[in-house]
Amino acid sequence: MAAAGAEHEVLKQEEYLDVLTKTRQKTGISKPRGDVHRDGDYHGAVHVWIYSESTHELLLQQRADCKDSWPGLWDISSAGHVSAGDSSLVSAMRELHEELGILLPKDAFELIFVFLQECVINGGTFINNEFNDVYVVTTLDPIPLEAFTLQESEVSAVKYLSVEEYRDLLAKEDPDYVPYDVNGGYHQVFEIISERYRENLESRSLTLEKQLSRYAQISLSAELTGLTSADKEALALLIKAAAIMDDIFCLQVWYSNPSLRNWLKEQANKSQLDKLKWNYYQVNKSPWSCLDENKAFLTTADSAIKLLPEATKPVAGWKGLQYRTAFPVVKPPGANFYPPDMDKKEFELWKNSLSEDQKKEAIGFFNVIKRHSEIFLDKAESLDVVVGTNYAHDLYIVPYSKEYKSLLGKAADLLQKAGDLASSPTLKRLLHGKADAFLSNDYYDSDIAWMELDSKLDVTIGPYETYEDGLFGYKATFEAFIGVRDDKATEQVKLFGDQLQFLEKNLPMDDAYKSEDVIAAPIRVIQLLYNSGDVKGPQTVAFNLPNDERIVNDRGTSMVMLKNVSEAKFKLILQPIAAVCISKEQREFVDFDSFFTHTICHECCHGIGPHTIKLPNGKQSTVRLGSSWDLVY
Repeated sequence: MAAAGAEHEVLKQEEYLDVLTKTRQKTGISKPRGDVHRDGDYHGAVHVWIYSESTHELLLQQRADCKDSWPGLWDISSAGHVSAGDSSLVSAMRELHEELGILLPKDAFELIFVFLQECVINGGTFINNEFNDVYVVTTLDPIPLEAFTLQESEVSAVKYLSVEEYRDLLAKEDPDYVPYDVNGGYHQVFEIISERYRENLESRSLTLEKQLSRYAQISLSAELTGLTSADKEALALLIKAAAIMDDIFCLQVWYSNPSLRNWLKEQANKSQLDKLKWNYYQVNKSPWSCLDENKAFLTTADSAIKLLPEATKPVAGWKGLQYRTAFPVVKPPGANFYPPDMDKKEFELWKNSLSEDQKKEAIGFFNVIKRHSEIFLDKAESLDVVVGTNYAHDLYIVPYSKEYKSLLGKAADLLQKAGDLASSPTLKRLLHGKADAFLSNDYYDSDIAWMELDSKLDVTIGPYETYEDGLFGYKATFEAFIGVRDDKATEQVKLFGDQLQFLEKNLPMDDAYKSEDVIAAPIRVIQLLYNSGDVKGPQTVAFNLPNDERIVNDRGTSMVMLKNVSEAKFKLILQPIAAVCISKEQREFVDFDSFFTHTICHECCHGIGPHTIKLPNGKQSTVRLGSSWDLVY
């Protein structure tokens, strides 16, 4: 430890920081720390607050007398710069470990907001233009002061203060405390923490009941007489495989989402409020409400509790540090596909350093983007192994087949067994092909098999939609739809799929943009039995897949209509709306066939129109990739 600490002191003398723009984008330039503060360059830093839930107190540290800013004053629990090439989260973990001797996993850190601090001190020689990522670590009880290991060059003492007392001291500009404007941006620390513990149980229960009441419960059923006994055995295996898609999707949304889900399920029977939390979580599959622009309906105060006996120096009679697993107040646009502190500029700088094949992979559907600097964090007993680590480009690609290896292996085994039982040759081919794809990460052949499926038992399973990737729309989420084909309805809608070229020809746009070889789209109508994965919140009545442009260009797309879900939406949503909005004499024309036909026409539109576009820079692109062009260039 001493040797590592000495090495780090040498490194800190030459610490480089990434220079940022005034809008917090990386410029690609790094400079020595002293030059950054001399020149007033914008740069990144982290603030980490340790909050004790039972006592409503914050931990403060007293800055060492040798510090070049605010020496000897009381300040944030832990703070520091984000070194060039490092990530915010790694920096937060490292600073907490170095300054206070606390080693915590990443799910203990809750990013609550970003604070821009602009000030000039030390007679104008120290200019601080700093974007601070403000984190909160929520512990159940105060950490005993003797459990800390203080870094002498940084910290001289620590103490706990109540949230209210500390805020009052800052408001009074007490000279013993580093100043923060509690009436400005930094007031969020106090507001966010205090608000989540002002819980009115009755009011919160009523709110959750109201949110839940927006959804109607229905029972899904379908006639299984057309299935062989072997198909029914296969169906049981398929539902087990589909359930695994829920586990993968849960992880794709946010890295601490699985522990939150398990905790809420365990607590569900403890009170009416706990039951409502669990029920509404099941609807949204995350702590963010789909119907409320992804506003959080839970906080970290509702989250799972974990015990870490060795997070600090041992103290006699103390069992160890207990903390709440964290999730951010604002739903991360990049979900769990990218590092939580990665911005578009960093991704583009990295992508531009890659070969052409690697660039295509980076923006592909079936992988996640990670950081080299986080490789050791979940394995190392100490952060010393990553001290001073600096990568020219910190990002790298991990295929789904590796990232979700254990879960996909179980699902692949179930699909192989179901495929062996299936009576339909096309279903057998699909299930075996999808099982292989889960392990190889190559989905082309299995998606072709899905388009050619001709089976009474209908299956859609795998990574498809990209809506959860709010940064770029690149990464696909796992989902599953298991149903029984409605042969009569499928035959009735065949006309629409066969007439796509006619629809393309009559689009109201210049002929130059119309395709002469639109491929007829197969349409399957099914009675849904089970769905899972990315099917949260409002339920779909149809989908048009695949999204892979290679297949769209080669074979077109295929549509699946969920007739029993459509019937439920017509009965429970459209008819009540019509009863209010449509005059009585016109309501007889509001019928299910028209509603269903409208949905078919909507899905047909996904298969026509331009699939390639010319970007403002003159390059050819796809509609999917081009839609994010203005966001990243």
